[in-house]
Amino acid sequence: MSIERDADAVYAFLSPPENFAKWASGLGSLRRAKGQWIADTPDGPMTVRFSEPNALGVLDHWVSPPSGAQIYIPLRVVKNGSGCELVFTLFRQPGMDQARFEADAQWVVRDLKTAKQLLEAK
Repeated sequence: MSIERDADAVYAFLSPPENFAKWASGLGSLRRAKGQWIADTPDGPMTVRFSEPNALGVLDHWVSPPSGAQIYIPLRVVKNGSGCELVFTLFRQPGMDQARFEADAQWVVRDLKTAKQLLEAK
């Protein structure tokens, strides 16, 4: 998703875990409990681990459903001229049918559009 805003400003807004809930609807309400981030997702509460703050625009995170399987979500802010690209890689999870994968892809696009709207309005 192209965002007409400086990459550093985009990263600064998106990187704090507290801000994910403002644009990443799949994480629902995000809270700290016992030293971990917990997201209330459509599939129930899940533990979320975020990449450490960095100068490379890396916003990767790992979501752990109650089953214990960990879902890796690569997310990057990449400088592009005076703006940037927000790049989200969606992996098809084991056992996920095509319809669910396509629904997840549409969900990701909606969330990226929300991030774009929030960041370009600032």
